[in-house]
Amino acid sequence: METIVIGCDNAAVSLKNTLIALLESKGYQVENVGCDSKDDPTMYPAIAERLCKRIIDSGYEKRGVLVCGTGIGMAITANKFKGIRAAVGHDIFSAERSVLSNNCNVICFGERVIGPELAKRILSQWLELRFKDGPSTPKVENIIAIERENMK
Repeated sequence: METIVIGCDNAAVSLKNTLIALLESKGYQVENVGCDSKDDPTMYPAIAERLCKRIIDSGYEKRGVLVCGTGIGMAITANKFKGIRAAVGHDIFSAERSVLSNNCNVICFGERVIGPELAKRILSQWLELRFKDGPSTPKVENIIAIERENMK
């Protein structure tokens, strides 16, 4: 089964734990890169970096889930890594399009923005999706070209 790397900052430990339970119940291998306590002072950029490096080291075979207060900081940080396409996915349509239109490999949630049941539903749907060659392929290729030029 596929491996999912997951991480959060101290603002989102509860939602991360809920999503880990969901992933494990679906048979996914889970790599938890922290935080595991609301008292852990590790800032979200460090967690996003750990997660992205795990995905890169896997040859992009793994996908990731990042959770913070809003999901925004995690997405911004994750997108600083070559080959990572992260999106905040607080609704099913956006999460779906993140994969089908943009070949997203990291989904981000905000514990202060989205409830656990909706997050579980969105993540379940996101996990089932795969990017397919089609009308969005030239757009993703353009993203990769821009990334190649700007991340030397």
